[in-house]
Amino acid sequence: MARLAGKVAIISGAAQGMGAATARLFAAEGAKVVLGDILEEKGRAVAAEIGESAHFEKLDVRLEEDWQRVVAAATGRFGKLDVLVNNAAITHFGAVDEIRKEDAERVLDINVIGTLMGVKHAIPALKANGRGVIINISSVDGLRGCNGLIAYTASKWAVRGMSKSLAYELGPSGIRVVSIHPGGVNTEMGNPTGEVGDSLNSRYTTVPLQRIGEPEEIARASLFVASDEASYISGAEIAVDGGWTAGRFEPHLPGAPASLAAA
Repeated sequence: MARLAGKVAIISGAAQGMGAATARLFAAEGAKVVLGDILEEKGRAVAAEIGESAHFEKLDVRLEEDWQRVVAAATGRFGKLDVLVNNAAITHFGAVDEIRKEDAERVLDINVIGTLMGVKHAIPALKANGRGVIINISSVDGLRGCNGLIAYTASKWAVRGMSKSLAYELGPSGIRVVSIHPGGVNTEMGNPTGEVGDSLNSRYTTVPLQRIGEPEEIARASLFVASDEASYISGAEIAVDGGWTAGRFEPHLPGAPASLAAA
């Protein structure tokens, strides 16, 4: 089923992880995709793997001139723009009393300003098309707090709030805006040491599904939002987190996994 037949999408951070999975899935569902990333070799390899439905452009999301070039590549090569997926992001770990100003600024510059610049430069092409979808990838940490991730958490709450404001500002032009909130995902960022199996999932025993997510599972949520099946969804936040933001297990109460109760 070609759920994105005839659509053209730009995906940032598409050289690996969730971005690459999204590019592959969108193309498999009939879309033409422009992959943007600073990782040129990896990005070109993913585009080559996908085939003629894909095109790679180097993209530093902080640079307006890069966004202008990427949007021009999408409209010039494929004729229009239907979907923007703002996926590129970085993280930073550290206690608040130890974080350096330059580290916080880099996280906010890429995760927040980079997302905003993508939207800014995609808007003319989306409006010219008469309709469109903007998918901003936030995080489970855009729905809750987390120690040791102060700058990242701030950036992902900002993406969430920005998406709601954009839904109002762009809705009259037929452009839908949604934020997607992944939990732990088995990517270079979410699993940098390359753990597998029980060792990897042991960190997720308090999550209802008790496992890490896979990039393709996040991509499928973006596919739904980008498709016409989601035509009346805008301003929403969609958690794809294995139930993480639903709460937490109480080991002493009924319904908790036996492993937690024993612990």
